[in-house]
Amino acid sequence: MDDGAQASDEQLMLDWVSGDGAAFEQLYGRHRTRLYRYFLRHLRDTALADELFQDTWQKVIAARAGWSPDAPFGTWLYRIAHNRLGDHWRAAKYRPPAPDDGDERAARIPDPDTPERQLSEFEQRRRLQLALDALPPEQREVVLLRLEQELTLEEIGTITGVGRETVKSRLRYAMDKLRAGLGGTDREAEAS
Repeated sequence: MDDGAQASDEQLMLDWVSGDGAAFEQLYGRHRTRLYRYFLRHLRDTALADELFQDTWQKVIAARAGWSPDAPFGTWLYRIAHNRLGDHWRAAKYRPPAPDDGDERAARIPDPDTPERQLSEFEQRRRLQLALDALPPEQREVVLLRLEQELTLEEIGTITGVGRETVKSRLRYAMDKLRAGLGGTDREAEAS
């Protein structure tokens, strides 16, 4: 083709179907503004226009292998756009309107991952760590081996070099101190 002559849409489409990516870029560049305005005028909603615009180009990409130059490319493109717009209006017709108090209802749905909850979980972990740090070292070691490593009393005794009954006693004292330390913090928070 002569460099001075501009390729037709149909030739660009054929070139793109044959694997020329630059041909698609030219087609897209020629039609994107008008196609987007087409959707924007019909929908009067930029987010919705963006969505249908993207859907149309995705359909063009998906259907390119079956394209033949029976009709001008522009006619084919706008037929896809028209059909996509019709799909949207049909779906909107059968979609019930949002309730008047929809935002209020949505706000009442608990969000399990709110910043407040994350802070609360962090605060609980921090309180537990402080309570563990306050334990005597031999009690802290027994608690951590039991709770984090899930070791038996006998295994903990072997590791620490003390008998099973001593491990049991240290664990009981440590758990009592942890409950008191964590429970006392809860009561203090409730009192304030």
